[in-house]
Amino acid sequence: MRVVQLIPGSGGTFYCQNCMRDSALVRALRARGIDVTFVPLYLPLAVDAEGLENGVPVFFGGINVYLQQEFTLFRRTPRWLDRLFDSRWMLKRAAAREGSTSAATLGPMTLSMLQGRHGKQRKEAERLISWLDKHDRPDVIHVSNALLLGVASEIKKALNVPIVCSLQDEHTWLDAIPDPHGRRCWEVLSDKARDVDTFIAVSHWYAGEMSTRMSIPRDRIVVAPVGIELDGIEPVSAPVNPPVIGYLSRMSECLGLGLLVDAFVQLKQDSRFKDLRLRVTGGQTAEDEPFLARVRATLRERNIEDDVEFLDHFDREARHAFLHSLSVLSVPALGGEAFGTFIIEALAFGVPVVQPDVGAFPEILETTGGGRVYDPNEENALAKTLETLLLEPGRARELGLRGRSVVLDEYGMEKTSERVLAVYSALVDR
Repeated sequence: MRVVQLIPGSGGTFYCQNCMRDSALVRALRARGIDVTFVPLYLPLAVDAEGLENGVPVFFGGINVYLQQEFTLFRRTPRWLDRLFDSRWMLKRAAAREGSTSAATLGPMTLSMLQGRHGKQRKEAERLISWLDKHDRPDVIHVSNALLLGVASEIKKALNVPIVCSLQDEHTWLDAIPDPHGRRCWEVLSDKARDVDTFIAVSHWYAGEMSTRMSIPRDRIVVAPVGIELDGIEPVSAPVNPPVIGYLSRMSECLGLGLLVDAFVQLKQDSRFKDLRLRVTGGQTAEDEPFLARVRATLRERNIEDDVEFLDHFDREARHAFLHSLSVLSVPALGGEAFGTFIIEALAFGVPVVQPDVGAFPEILETTGGGRVYDPNEENALAKTLETLLLEPGRARELGLRGRSVVLDEYGMEKTSERVLAVYSALVDR
């Protein structure tokens, strides 16, 4: 079976759950003997992308997409000039500035990309379709997320192959786009959904959410939870002393880092937690820098700056070392997420998790039994829930090891790739 996966790169500046999911899935499918070609879009893959280089150029390079959106001239430039902007060194420079713009300012570009050949990046769509047409025709095209469905629809028309589309956290981007572009993006997305043969959602909660928002019949959505590569993972051997709270995600206000810092400050006022530490990792974008400056200023004012550590590296080896140092992990994203890869990464090491009772978090923690959820509308609920686990290290360890057992059985990439391959096989047979 031949599969082409369209995977947008993040530039490697932050903990990108979709990038990690896609990279691990490609490796697992190849290990099963599936001929998988991954096609990078926007930026080169940089997060957990070891062993994936296959000589395929970057399509819809981030610089060209922006220039074609803003300037009519660049929609007609020769390929040699486009190739310059798609060069690795140019895209690396662009990645360093990633986050200087946000979804709120990229509504027109998002809509244009969803419109495919009818959008301003038509030249890029035609280049990708031409490249695919010149290679051996795949049996399946797998699109990393629904924001790429403008491209996927055009590919399906040109190559007449089935389309699979993963669903994970598209709503967080689209909901940040103001109307009329935000509303129009959802309308176009719902229309493009008709071209998809099967959707793969990462949780039951998100399957229901996107079924409603995109008007997708629920029987066209398969649930395949995110899996992680489990080799080399050993549990934390004993309760960490002094205790350490961890945060693993993009270091952003919108993902709740400020809330966790507030809870940490509150706990430090209790003499029982005078030795408590906070460790934070997951990278950042240029957009996050003012927020992080405010966080550091708060810690200095409270005279607890030395009790908090911000770690720059978050590749797989660095994450393993980080997770081995924790007592408990929390990423209190108030809006919730479609899954939360950091949950199963922490549980794989036997580290319990505390999350708000929103999105897919309660679903994942109910399934794994590896932590606690709290009511985000209740004052001081995060600090109180963390306090309970920190004061009962034996109970916390029991939760972490229970979660680890379920992760080893149900959330390994072998299990995920098996579920995804079943989707591919059903479409090819049909």
